Amino acid sequence: MIFEEKQKSQPIVKRQVVEAFKKVKRNKGAFGVDKLSILEVQSHPMKYLYPVWNRLASGSYFPKPVREVAISKTDGRIRKLGIPTVQDRTAQMVIREELDQIVDKQFSKNSFGYRPNKSAHDAIKQCRENCMKMDWAIDLDIKSFFDEIDHDLMLRALRHFTRKKHIHLYVKRWLKASVQKKDGTIHPRIKGTPQGGVISPLLANIFLHVVFDKWIETHHPEVKFERYADDIIIHCDNFKQAMRTLEAVKSRFKQCKLQIKDGKSNIVYCKRNQKKHPPFKVNYVTFDFLGFTFKPRMVKGYYGNFHLGYTPSISRKSQKRINQTLFKLKLHRMVHLRLPDLAGIIADKVRGWIYYYGKVRKSELHYVFRFLNMRLAKWVRNKYRRFRRKHWFYAYKWLQETAKQYPGMFVHWSYGFTP
Repeated sequence: MIFEEKQKSQPIVKRQVVEAFKKVKRNKGAFGVDKLSILEVQSHPMKYLYPVWNRLASGSYFPKPVREVAISKTDGRIRKLGIPTVQDRTAQMVIREELDQIVDKQFSKNSFGYRPNKSAHDAIKQCRENCMKMDWAIDLDIKSFFDEIDHDLMLRALRHFTRKKHIHLYVKRWLKASVQKKDGTIHPRIKGTPQGGVISPLLANIFLHVVFDKWIETHHPEVKFERYADDIIIHCDNFKQAMRTLEAVKSRFKQCKLQIKDGKSNIVYCKRNQKKHPPFKVNYVTFDFLGFTFKPRMVKGYYGNFHLGYTPSISRKSQKRINQTLFKLKLHRMVHLRLPDLAGIIADKVRGWIYYYGKVRKSELHYVFRFLNMRLAKWVRNKYRRFRRKHWFYAYKWLQETAKQYPGMFVHWSYGFTP
């Protein structure tokens, strides 16, 4: 940034843009509608980053359309992401960093999503504790939350936190940014904020803080809850209280132009030994939250005795998604590589799965890594001719012997998930 800074109408300096781009670079990500990559922007900062600062500081910045990308969900449906350009992501990061300093200290302690020093594991831990204290849980699922946010209500929620004109100016422009479809056509956006934008998670937190967190803490202080972005679990003492709370939440969301999924928002009984069971048949005793399934399980007590508890572990959906990822890698076809090479290819992924899902009941990962070991046994059959005409068990036996000699070769082997 060689040019001298002159007096500008908006309080944004060049250093903010430089630091914002460094964070965008660390997050990586794809190109936008202009097909400009992070590497290209980095190699020509004067050409691409100086205009970002100049326009942000003068109030003349307008975002380009976001590129729509469709990704498949585990249930077969399609989720549409909106990918802004690298320059737009940098501009969003500038405002996000400034806005985050204002709003984060005002957020509820029960909000965990996309916040510094808070994680999904913190939300899981609190949810587990609340399930042990309270009998009933409401599993809330908001229908197409990011696509249904009303722009006027979003800006009203933002005014609860700050009145800074430049923040409102650019947030409004990002909300209104048009969408480029796969066929190249441009469509205006009349509601929602694109998933994939840098500032979208923070705007979602701001919106739901006003719509849900603050409201339920004021009008229903008797219940407890955890919220991670738009994933919400509410805990109640009894079934009647859960029914009243669910109806009140539906009414509140309807006022704010949001809708609860009836088929996926359930009242769940947290069944375990220590509690008196209800006198009627319970329809739901399990729920999923952040990739974990909470349900009754046999747990070991402090004195070695076993009892029925209510604890989380990796969900079946998460297991299937991991297995699909491993299947798509086609490891069994990489016969031109050695076994340590395969270990290097999947090391980061496996380490991430164990770090996230292995925080509670790590033994439940056995199903996932048994599938991975079977894929490796298939690689052995394809790699070595002597195993091709024999039963697959001989290849699996060879893999077992290799795991005994080199237990640290694969990440999951070092954690005890050997063949």
